[in-house]
Amino acid sequence: ARLHGPDTTCDARPGWPFAAATGDAVAVDLERGTAWAADLVARDQAVLWHPYAPMPATMPAVPVVAAHGVTLELADGRSAIDGMSSWWAAVHGYRHPVLDAAVTAQLGRMAHVMFGGLTHPGAIELAERLVAIAPTGLGHVFFADSGSVAVEVASKMALQYWRGRGVEGRERIVSFRSAYHGDTFGAMALCDPETGMHRMFGSALAPHLFAPEPSPAFGEPFDASHLAPVAALLTEHRRSVAAVIIEPVVQGAGGMRFYAPAFLTALRALCDEHDVLLIVDEIATGFGRTGERFGSDHAAITPDIMCVGKALTGGYLTLAATLTTPEVSHHVSRAESGALMHGPTYMANPLAVAVANASLDLLDTGGWRADVARIEAALRTGLEPCRTRPGVTDVRVLGAIGVVELDEPVDMVTSQRTLLDHGVWLRPFGRLLYTMPPFITSDDEVATIWRAMRAVVDEVTA
Repeated sequence: ARLHGPDTTCDARPGWPFAAATGDAVAVDLERGTAWAADLVARDQAVLWHPYAPMPATMPAVPVVAAHGVTLELADGRSAIDGMSSWWAAVHGYRHPVLDAAVTAQLGRMAHVMFGGLTHPGAIELAERLVAIAPTGLGHVFFADSGSVAVEVASKMALQYWRGRGVEGRERIVSFRSAYHGDTFGAMALCDPETGMHRMFGSALAPHLFAPEPSPAFGEPFDASHLAPVAALLTEHRRSVAAVIIEPVVQGAGGMRFYAPAFLTALRALCDEHDVLLIVDEIATGFGRTGERFGSDHAAITPDIMCVGKALTGGYLTLAATLTTPEVSHHVSRAESGALMHGPTYMANPLAVAVANASLDLLDTGGWRADVARIEAALRTGLEPCRTRPGVTDVRVLGAIGVVELDEPVDMVTSQRTLLDHGVWLRPFGRLLYTMPPFITSDDEVATIWRAMRAVVDEVTA
């Protein structure tokens, strides 16, 4: 077996089952590779605690030793197409020469510098570029180091905004059922309190308000009745609500639901009517995933506060940002603290900022629009036959997102074994089998993904 790809590099280190690189590939001893992979899994389970997993893990992690393009090279000598974009972030794939070069060049200048009292050219450039491409009116940028922290910052901005206006008691936020906004305590408080993954922490979380899931579905007609529950909440709690937060057009980890952009348009008007801020969480939807640069662009709205992350750096390094309007930043700064009370240690990390600027360079070419449309069409064609299978409740595709929803939870162990047997890496959750491939995924690679998904569906619905 061989690890393919011109960018594949694996050192012949002691214990590694790789021979020296020859040309554009690395030779692998399959027998040694299988044994080595098993050893890595055992060592992993002894010391590492993985996300959303017990300790030790009941399901072994899959060791990865290299990545290039859209391909993950596994320790046992197999390879798999990454249909998840590393949790939706690696939109340009792996080992992209432009992104690699940006990180390498920045290392020659500085890897990090504190942002308290200091600044640097990359951060200034990235902030200017984000303001230029964001919905009109968002003029100020606060950097953070993860999406969850960006949501925390947005929440602080919203609450502190009202204090700066001299209004007391505006300390609740309206969120939505099936929402997901992150894993930190402030973000958890904005996730679905009953069906969300954080419901066990309910008594320890801030008591916010929840409206029904946004409706109708994407592509279906909208009317005022769909927004009536939100209007009722804002009327009933008009003295305590600071803001409304929503994932624009796509609710992500809370259920992969797609809803009509007209709901978002009407919600913007409703927030204006009731004088509350609108926060949009673009961490999963930003930078082209839904077919528009931002999910908000489907509705042509400008929120008061916007969170971005994930694909911001093309999946290379962790970085997020919270953007807001000059009006919001003005009143935040007039509160008794005189400043926004937040300051991540790695805020505006120069390495992360450098690769984010390079990622925006790639997106600025505009080729992602055709790629996302191409992936969307292929996923629609490939996944539609799943709709007729018993046990499948829905098939939906939007941009470079494809979802098959079943009526029973997907068995992770058997489904991932089937997916890897077909050369694909996906991470199902709950009743959802879904893909968010990198934008550079070829037609043949997209076909491999949907064939693997259909194989899982055939297996679980047989």
